[in-house]
Amino acid sequence: MSTLTITNLHVSIDGENGPVEILKGVDLTLDQGQTHAIMGPNGSGKSTLAYTIAGHPRYHVTEGSITLDGEDVLAMSVDERARAGLFLAMQYPVEVPGVTVSNFLRTSKTALDGKAPALRQWVTDLRAAMDALRMEPGFAERNVNEGFSGGEKKRHEIMQLELLKPKFAVLDETDSGLDVDALKIVSEGVNRALTNTSLGVILITHYTRILGYIKPDFVHVIVNGKIVESGGPELADRLENEGYDRYVNQAA
Repeated sequence: MSTLTITNLHVSIDGENGPVEILKGVDLTLDQGQTHAIMGPNGSGKSTLAYTIAGHPRYHVTEGSITLDGEDVLAMSVDERARAGLFLAMQYPVEVPGVTVSNFLRTSKTALDGKAPALRQWVTDLRAAMDALRMEPGFAERNVNEGFSGGEKKRHEIMQLELLKPKFAVLDETDSGLDVDALKIVSEGVNRALTNTSLGVILITHYTRILGYIKPDFVHVIVNGKIVESGGPELADRLENEGYDRYVNQAA
């Protein structure tokens, strides 16, 4: 079983008047097979954590480390992180004009495995994933995220998760903008990946509604760039009732 370890992570971005520190010492250990929910108010550093793990160049690590089975993730390029088993489902997936969903997915799978998947089996797997996520057959021939609805973008992200089979997935507000039906479909996809593989998940969200479908093993509250409390699923229930005011006031 693999382990993703984040230790004393400090991250800054470049502001108009110099560096602005966003993460101020985050510690988190995630084993395969576990689901960790990261919750907190806007601007607390949740998405910064996600994009730092993935290797976005805007975010500068000034202190601390991220390791995957002892290997230095911060020394890896973005594609090396993906090949090592890290996956990011973005809050706002980008459009890729001229590249169809089917070509994008098969090229990604080839890059990860070092060889192209057998075509007949790949077509079977792709159709099965699309059927499970209730996508029309013609979806595979559309350009990636071009003209997609919010729900289609998120379902496409989960289809990538199911087909590429990473070790760890960071889901950055996957529930954002989803109606009730789409939320259920997307959550079912995440749960299939959890059941069929030893996937470890960092689930970033503002709200508890997605946790009604995807049950976390651990819940962490992040405020002002620090994890200020950790607990089990009962912590999410308390947040639903109390909100974040207590933590925000303490941080202030």
